[in-house]
Amino acid sequence: MSPVRLNGSTSGYTELSAPAVAGNNSIALPTGNGTSGQFLQTNGSGALTFASAVINGSSSAIVSGTAVASTSGTSIDFTGIPSWVKRVTVMFNGVSTNGSAALLIQLGAGSVTTSGYLGTGYNLGSTAVNYTTGFGDGLTSAACLRQGSFVISSFGSNTWVCGANIGTSDAARIAAISGSVTLSGALDRVRITTTNGTDAFDSGSINILYE
Repeated sequence: MSPVRLNGSTSGYTELSAPAVAGNNSIALPTGNGTSGQFLQTNGSGALTFASAVINGSSSAIVSGTAVASTSGTSIDFTGIPSWVKRVTVMFNGVSTNGSAALLIQLGAGSVTTSGYLGTGYNLGSTAVNYTTGFGDGLTSAACLRQGSFVISSFGSNTWVCGANIGTSDAARIAAISGSVTLSGALDRVRITTTNGTDAFDSGSINILYE
């Protein structure tokens, strides 16, 4: 097949040529221009997308979300997490609610997953609790000012595991959290809420990192 030439607006051209292979191949370019530092990567079926520096399928850079004030509302969502992400860190800075329900981290693929979680939240010095609707922190005091982070890592095949240590600055409390969940597709969102879904946030801020 003869090369295809793309003429420049003034002079010169860019030449595209196909390798000598049997069969047909299609490549679909993305819409838009991407952002500085990104490059094109394929999803394996000919569709090209913009991505940050990627090594072995994962971003080599840690991307920070935008911090959200946890001073109102019953849930806080972080959406638009890219499909290549292998680890998400959810960070708390003085987070509390107006009730005694434990904090809950839920993941999602297209929508928030509210069942199928395995794991435990343990308020040291109290009783460990099994959580099935999310990753719970086991802290059940409205006065708790949470400091720390949840680290949620890909185990493969849309299964994610969680490990966390959360301390409180209002009293001598610390929680240990662990668990896992299998999603229906690629992780694209994280929700922070409470076990009863009605207690409202009243202090602090929350942010995420992903890589």
